[in-house]
Amino acid sequence: MEHLNNLKVKNLISREKCPACNSVGFHVIYENKYDESPIRDYLLGFYSSQGTVEFEYLKDASYILCECNECNLIFQKDIPNEILMERLYEHWIDPQAALESHTKNNLEYYAYYAQEIMQIIDFFNNQPSLLDFFDFGMGWGKWALMVKAFGCNSYGAELSVDRIKYAESNGIKSVKWEEIPEHKFDFINTEQVFEHISDPLQTLIHLKSSLKDNGIIKISVPETNDIKRCLKIMDWQSPKYSKNSLNAVAPLEHINTYRRSSLLKMAEKAGMEEVFIPLKTQYKYSITNWKNITAIAKNIVRPVYRIFFKNQNCVFLRKH
Repeated sequence: MEHLNNLKVKNLISREKCPACNSVGFHVIYENKYDESPIRDYLLGFYSSQGTVEFEYLKDASYILCECNECNLIFQKDIPNEILMERLYEHWIDPQAALESHTKNNLEYYAYYAQEIMQIIDFFNNQPSLLDFFDFGMGWGKWALMVKAFGCNSYGAELSVDRIKYAESNGIKSVKWEEIPEHKFDFINTEQVFEHISDPLQTLIHLKSSLKDNGIIKISVPETNDIKRCLKIMDWQSPKYSKNSLNAVAPLEHINTYRRSSLLKMAEKAGMEEVFIPLKTQYKYSITNWKNITAIAKNIVRPVYRIFFKNQNCVFLRKH
């Protein structure tokens, strides 16, 4: 097959500094060969159910996990190049299976999107038709479609050709990487994106260039509150969302694992600062999942936690 013609090509790129703050001070906290247990077992278990895994692309390569001495980012030192990225997201993960999964979300999933979008529109205190929202890493366009339904001008960016075509067929305006600075957005959404990006600091600076003067960027990444304990256990077979899950440092995909300090240091380097959606606005449009006492308690506490106890995995940023 054509894509296997030269298996001696190195398919990983080595990062020699922290991708969030550019510090050259970091140390290795874990290392294991991709084609040896337990990493091999993890890859087989994770990707076989979605498509396949091709270990020939990982020949002689190691999963190397590092921690930045300055901002505490945990990051994978060697990351996929463009060839391996294409294989990973277009072949290891079957696009058709991913599309079918996209259609299975329940009502609560979409209600949460609606709640967030209403809060953001209210924050800007403007007519929806005058607001330009951009979903960077839009996937199948779920969030972007909800934005469009509320009357805002909805844009999106994505690497996958299949996902771009799907979003465009539903009326989402697609924006290429090099076109981003040509636009001016009120709000840029990056939901579960920055953990996948090879150079997140430069990406944030690039996105910042397309913000209006009062514009906001949201960065939401996997939760890492308990990551130190999980790293000590190193149970690669622990399912996603379980107590000992290592999803936040998933090999090849979650190449950056942020603490709050990492996000804020990256923002500082990019010339940005944190901003909060007011409590009044959050409660005004808090509409999701009031079906039981536990859900009600979470809805009541969540806004307070976000502002006063500082969300660990989600920040809203604006230009200094």
